[in-house]
Amino acid sequence: MEKLLRDLIDHPNYTNGAFLPKEVELSKLLGVSRNTVRQATNKLEYEGLIFRKKGVGTKVAKREISTNLGEWHSFTQEMSSKGIPFRNLELEVEWVVVSERISNFLNVDPGFKVLKLSRLKGTEEPLVYFESYFQPRIGLTGNEDFSKPLYDILERDYHSIPAISKENIKAGLAGSKAKKLKIGENDPILIRERYVSDPGNRPLEYNIGYYRSDMFTYTIEIRR
Repeated sequence: MEKLLRDLIDHPNYTNGAFLPKEVELSKLLGVSRNTVRQATNKLEYEGLIFRKKGVGTKVAKREISTNLGEWHSFTQEMSSKGIPFRNLELEVEWVVVSERISNFLNVDPGFKVLKLSRLKGTEEPLVYFESYFQPRIGLTGNEDFSKPLYDILERDYHSIPAISKENIKAGLAGSKAKKLKIGENDPILIRERYVSDPGNRPLEYNIGYYRSDMFTYTIEIRR
């Protein structure tokens, strides 16, 4: 179904900003249920290929230049490459029911429990608090040694290669994460969402990081 929808939005009738048919029309056109259509459109919306507006409809996004990161690492590897000795100040593993937003990306049924890994990282003081949620297909049990680089574990032990990362970065307030980061609730933080997929564009991990803005700068280097 997802491939059929991707082919549809590539059709000249729909490229560069045209509206798609309504869900009921798409289900008839593609010969699938409305729920299947909804799951596929949710995935494409997270990838930025379409966007929906209540009462208006679903529109194909105008195509923008996107970047697949040829080489990127877990936070531990990033910091190690800079010679910064960060460590886990807290680490917790649990099985949880996730929000609709996360379940849509991971492609799991609502109410299905997935593995959640929470890590507070820093030196003497905390710098960033991470929450990671994993696609059950990977096979993680929760008994892994998560003190080691996460993406090494996924690739070496489970043959799941993180290859594509879509990131959203925004400013926010510490709020409920203030206590862990040892700052005030109204102190500014950087919030970084990462949607990680394998080479076949299948979801592997949803990750959200809460960074202390007084200790962290996010730098992007782009080469032509």
